[in-house]
Amino acid sequence: MNVLEKPKSAKSFYSDRRNRNITSKGGIVRPMNFYKEIEQLTIKLVKTPSINNTEGERKLAEEIADYIKSIDYFKEHPEYVWEVPLKNDSYGRKNVFALIKGEKNPSPATVILHGHIDTVGIEDFGSLTDYAFDPVALEAKLKEMDLPKEVKKDLESGEWMFGRGTADMKSGVAAHLVVLKAMAERVKELNGNVLFMANPVEENQHTGIIESLPFLETLKKEQGLDYRVAINNDFISPLYPGDRKKYIYLGAVGKLLPCFYIVGKETHVGQCFEGLDPNLIAAELLRLINLNTDLCDEYNSEYTLPPAALKLTDMKLWYNVQTPMASFLYFNYFTHDISVDKVVKILKEKAEAAFKNTIEYLDQEYKKYCQKTGLNYTPVSWKPKVVSYEELYTEVKKEIGEELDERIAEIVEDLTSRREDPRIICLKIVEEVKKLSRDNGPTVVVFFAPPYCPHNTIKGKDDKEKELLGILNEVVEETAAVTGESFEIRNFFPFLSDSSYLTMDDGDHSINALINNFPEWHKIYPVPVEKIRDTNIPAVNFGTYGKDAHKWTERVHKQYTFSILPQMVVGVIEKILKK
Repeated sequence: MNVLEKPKSAKSFYSDRRNRNITSKGGIVRPMNFYKEIEQLTIKLVKTPSINNTEGERKLAEEIADYIKSIDYFKEHPEYVWEVPLKNDSYGRKNVFALIKGEKNPSPATVILHGHIDTVGIEDFGSLTDYAFDPVALEAKLKEMDLPKEVKKDLESGEWMFGRGTADMKSGVAAHLVVLKAMAERVKELNGNVLFMANPVEENQHTGIIESLPFLETLKKEQGLDYRVAINNDFISPLYPGDRKKYIYLGAVGKLLPCFYIVGKETHVGQCFEGLDPNLIAAELLRLINLNTDLCDEYNSEYTLPPAALKLTDMKLWYNVQTPMASFLYFNYFTHDISVDKVVKILKEKAEAAFKNTIEYLDQEYKKYCQKTGLNYTPVSWKPKVVSYEELYTEVKKEIGEELDERIAEIVEDLTSRREDPRIICLKIVEEVKKLSRDNGPTVVVFFAPPYCPHNTIKGKDDKEKELLGILNEVVEETAAVTGESFEIRNFFPFLSDSSYLTMDDGDHSINALINNFPEWHKIYPVPVEKIRDTNIPAVNFGTYGKDAHKWTERVHKQYTFSILPQMVVGVIEKILKK
């Protein structure tokens, strides 16, 4: 980790906001004339709604492709612009690629500029819904409202742009596009190549970046490219109140979605102590896992956030006086370094503890009830049973053979054709396998469902990575010296990112533990592990500087994002392609 504090002698960058130059140690002058065009392009991109799982994602991709095609270089080289549709996508969504091939001294060295083009929904905007995608109109409306103190201060400063997608991350895509245009104008000065990539479907399944991997591999072979680094501009933000640092991330946090299918024993509510309520076990699991900081994963003194519950429900479909037969629970589980097999071990231990605690609680309450009512007390006889999906599948496969796989295939085909939520498809598979088991007693089954995001970071493990780290430090130091900004370089982008799919640190043992406990991985969420390893692109995040992403007060800091950020990206490109 490298911390760069504000130099005491630095002049305030904001006294000359839009037209400063930086001279690098190599003598390269980078004009800061990006502000106006990025600002205008950001507004234009925001005005095209591209909510995840809508046709707006396709429309925005086409708008981005049109912008690229309007650049003189691409008018001369239309063969270097590609719009690649997602497979079997009902919304017609697509990845967009554009390649600049340097003409000074042709080289395979290539810098990728990438970002996602989808946003979350706008339900949170309430009465401001009609203005969510119009930063100018939204600003005027916000001035009429009673706002939280910090939001009001930022609004009145005039230094922030509000609206859905301003920070996450259309301003970042706009910055990359304008940098692409600037590099196209300097193509005769470039020794290597710049590849732009815009991807849909980041906000849930990461389908865009995943489906881009084969195309990246094709470009690598056909165009003779050597991918040196991929720069993402996903949003960065303060990490605590009053935090003014700008963070550069050398990799991306990983994510697992561990799930628990909890089978209890149903009973009539008039005989409630004769059953085992799976909701009790689920509630205890929630208590033991949710926001438990002992489960934060650590690498190089950086910690993930703890697991957080995303869903808890029983499996009853309608009202009756029978207690639930089963419950379903899943968590967001961030990773920096831990292997999946170790996570499975931890989850099983927590499930066993929850099961045991629930039985003890039930027994204590039944004993007290018997004392109150004068009934004869007999200790409850439930025994904890916790299995992984791999263990359950193996057990049932031995019992019924190929019939199991045939039944699973039918479920996948049926639910996929009906566009069922992938997490529910995984649940239904587990539910069916448990039904086919000879053991119909109370059980907790631990398994995984989509999405899976690999964790990665640049560790300086070889000369290329060490050189890249040196370049990143140089650019940050130069920018800090001129702008007066305070920077910190950290290992892991703390939010979920498409950068996860460009390289991965999980080894074979870890990946096998994931796949074996992930129902029908190859059909439901076939992350191309080998392609990621073969492509192996170091992935960094510079980021738009924003606040309140995924909230109605989402906003981006204009000066940093429209001027300083693109200048840093240009600095990295110049230094890498100069080598």
